Amino acid sequence: MSPLCESYLTADLLDARESFYPLKVWICHRCLLVQINDYVSAEDIFTEYAYYSSFSTSWLQHASDYVDAMTDRLGLNEESFVVELASNDGYLLQYFVERHIPCLGIEPSVNVSQAAVAKGVPTDTSFFGRVKAEQMASAGQLADLVLGNNVLAQVPDLNDFVAGIPRILKPSGTVTIEFPHAVRMIEENQFDTIYHEHFCYFSLASAEAIFAHHGMTIFDVEELWTHGGSLRIYARHTADESRPLTQRLLDLRQREIDGGYRDVATYAQFEEQVRETKRALLETLSDLKRRGKTVVGYGAPGKGNTLLNYCGIRTDFIDFTVDRNPYKQGRYLPGTHIPIHAPERIDEVKPDYVLILPWNFKTEILEQLAYAREWGAHFIVPIPTASIV
Repeated sequence: MSPLCESYLTADLLDARESFYPLKVWICHRCLLVQINDYVSAEDIFTEYAYYSSFSTSWLQHASDYVDAMTDRLGLNEESFVVELASNDGYLLQYFVERHIPCLGIEPSVNVSQAAVAKGVPTDTSFFGRVKAEQMASAGQLADLVLGNNVLAQVPDLNDFVAGIPRILKPSGTVTIEFPHAVRMIEENQFDTIYHEHFCYFSLASAEAIFAHHGMTIFDVEELWTHGGSLRIYARHTADESRPLTQRLLDLRQREIDGGYRDVATYAQFEEQVRETKRALLETLSDLKRRGKTVVGYGAPGKGNTLLNYCGIRTDFIDFTVDRNPYKQGRYLPGTHIPIHAPERIDEVKPDYVLILPWNFKTEILEQLAYAREWGAHFIVPIPTASIV
């Protein structure tokens, strides 16, 4: 049972009733899509959203590198048109704006889309799907490049969302979509990436199935470091045969087959792996607390709330956590009610141990907290299993 991972609480709500929902993962025997039940609507989750992409330095660099690569690979210029689906606070499109390449962000969350507009990124505050795509196509908004980073998992009606993409794509246009790789999630026990905001989890096989169903072919793929291991797929209209399947796509497809990821039984092993990860983290924290050590958290990501609620970690283990996002500061984590402070709080308290909740950014965070070495602080990385740095 878990609360909505991005529903951060203000102090006046700490004694109010809080909604929890079952967090169970399923797999489709036919298309191998890993998914959870749809308990809440996208409107409930995304109309006001607590995640701002621009607060991660390494993620901004990832976005900037992507814009450089796509501009060169596709020959984008001032006559091109780029559309990003779920464009958040303009973290990526700002680099297209700097290059004077026309672009448009489609972002359903009012607060983050306002932040994008404030930095000069054209943004339409809407949910994307068939209807929105038809409106854009009728207005002549056809794109040379349609991109979406970490959005495919977050749409409850996957068919409606993907069906809209070819409608706004030029005949020779390119689609790139990034998402955490379900294979890496399973192999590295990344269970905290599962939460109600993420409706689906993709292998290459399941991604190929959904895009083929809507007249598109995935012709290339890159394996990325982001979010503990992601895929960036490249897709085109199936009718556009100018770009054949690449060898790295064929190689990854075969690796998934060889690893058993076309067999439902492989996925069933995940449950016990997750339970053992929980046991290891609780043993580590229990030992530290019994020895009188102070432990705080770093970060307040959605994945951290899955981790903390599943493991039953509250202020009996962690005094507080910190986050660079001012929206979260002064609030409390859902379910566990751990207070969130500004990062400077760590320097004031000088804890013995810091639990890194956004472990996928651990390198960046360790650099940010290098000053904590002055008092001998250690860091706990919870995934794939609890380890102390």
